[in-house]
Amino acid sequence: MSDLTPGTWTLDPAHTSAAFTVRHAGISKARGQFTDVEGELVVAEGGEDLAFTATLKTESVSTSNPDRDAHLKSADFFDVENNPTITFRSTELKGDTLHGELTINGITKPVELDFTYEGAATDPFGIYRAGFTGETTISRKEFGLTWNAALEAGGVLVADSVKVSIEAEFTAPTAA
Repeated sequence: MSDLTPGTWTLDPAHTSAAFTVRHAGISKARGQFTDVEGELVVAEGGEDLAFTATLKTESVSTSNPDRDAHLKSADFFDVENNPTITFRSTELKGDTLHGELTINGITKPVELDFTYEGAATDPFGIYRAGFTGETTISRKEFGLTWNAALEAGGVLVADSVKVSIEAEFTAPTAA
């Protein structure tokens, strides 16, 4: 990451994806994303260290199913009226692991993301950009997301384990 300009980089929401995947009914996977994402990346001199923050607006959850989206926004899950955001704040980068704190429904827990620097390039418009990927798996119950329904054949409708992934693109600090 030595090719990264020191300073505060801005998250480009048009080129960023914050998504999740959870097992549904024990037979398939339901996928969703948050379409309203903000964040920044602070890069230290020489690219040796960085700090990453992200805010996801819970109202923007989208699974391509309006009924499911409405349920996710309800008090059964994200309770968007009382918890309008999900936040992540990195605390340390160790090799390929980004350590941080994830807050969902007002509950903050430490998480570790498998972290990849995808590279940097200047786009056709002269904007210097950098890309990163992060993935982790969380227990939704640890964040107070406990709603479920028993299945007639056994098991539950929504698994506890949720895969979370972010594909983030940032634009370089502008010259002063």
